[in-house]
Amino acid sequence: VQLQASGGGLVQAGGSLRLSCAASGSTESINVMGWYRQEAGNKRNVVAVISAGSQTKYGDSVKGRFTISRDNGKNTVNLQMNSLEPEDTGVYFCNAAILGPDPPVWGQGTLVTVSS
Repeated sequence: VQLQASGGGLVQAGGSLRLSCAASGSTESINVMGWYRQEAGNKRNVVAVISAGSQTKYGDSVKGRFTISRDNGKNTVNLQMNSLEPEDTGVYFCNAAILGPDPPVWGQGTLVTVSS
């Protein structure tokens, strides 16, 4: 499985961005997909995850502002980010958990910068 993320950029506080992640390869093996944020020098923290059945979970700081969605037919997962805050700044990584023993797959990061 390979993941290709897109959609980062610079936005003012209060604005919106939409991140997209396209999966390719053995996509039938993908279970949960999600987005994680990494701030400089820190570990990656969960932003939002979505199961194959579209059950969702969000990090506390983004609840009510971000929406994760998934199109299993197109093998994509999107993150709609509204009411962005400077604290949302970071590199966002797409992630796919794989059924079976294989480790999760990470896409390349996409930088989101929210200016105050």
